[in-house]
Amino acid sequence: MKSKYIIGSRGSELALWQTHHVKATLEKHFPELDLEIKIIKTTGDKLLDVALAKIGDKGLFTKQIETALLNREIDLAVHSLKDLQTVQPEGLCIGAVSKRETPNDVLISKKYRSIDELPNGAKVATGSLRRRRQLLHCRPDLEIFEIRGNVPTRIAKFEESDLDAMILAYAGVHRLNLDQHIAQIIPFEIMLPAVGQGAMAIEIRTQNVELKELLQVFDDAETHACVVAERAFLRSLEGGCQVPIGANAISVKDEIHLEGFVGSLNGKTNLREKISGATEDAKNLGEKLARNLIAKGANEVLEQTRERVENIEESVI
Repeated sequence: MKSKYIIGSRGSELALWQTHHVKATLEKHFPELDLEIKIIKTTGDKLLDVALAKIGDKGLFTKQIETALLNREIDLAVHSLKDLQTVQPEGLCIGAVSKRETPNDVLISKKYRSIDELPNGAKVATGSLRRRRQLLHCRPDLEIFEIRGNVPTRIAKFEESDLDAMILAYAGVHRLNLDQHIAQIIPFEIMLPAVGQGAMAIEIRTQNVELKELLQVFDDAETHACVVAERAFLRSLEGGCQVPIGANAISVKDEIHLEGFVGSLNGKTNLREKISGATEDAKNLGEKLARNLIAKGANEVLEQTRERVENIEESVI
């Protein structure tokens, strides 16, 4: 058995927290392993003054890491699953999926304890069209601002600004012990998360069977099935960071309950639906939910959104 493996990671605090978590788990089960972390800078880490929707999302936070994996510069890569494209490059696969952290988004605010408490015309920051769209659906009076940067950077920018609130993922805030900034864990009724939010994925070369077997100590079967359903839903809609799509799957006994939405940029059009089925049928379940929303006009909504994104004129905080 090979004893040394190099783990590829982005250099942000959250990415390194996740990578060290994976490293510690593997070392606990296989103390004989020699594990090294290699930091790789991605396009998304370099372009911090441009809105994510303007850049596009094809491998924004993963392409350079996947190239290193294919070139055998690293042996495995740790990703936030929500950043990972729904189709891996040829020769790569997801070797394991972590047990999921709470997938909800959270409200960060210095004064207000919930979205309902925000005053009329409140200024709210987010780097996500998915969050923007759902916020405007429930609160069309809000003024939305684009914000970029890693979790601590966004919080620091927010603290120094005149913004009333900001939206982040609970998982990132919690993993970095920044819970004191959380005003509200936003209910799914208001905001569905990004596909895969809260879960980590370990990507490896498809032919590395030995490493895949080692990674099964990290893989959570329940989470893995849920994200298979969510990612099939997203893949069927050909969506990503630049379009407002969200989904959340939960596993109850041998069933998966999946909810998904597609929305317009201004929040006025809201297509949202639930579906349930056998866990073993997770992929088909996601595809079926996508077809249901397509039948209700999802493709038209997404096409209009893509066109309008190009015309967004917005400064980045």
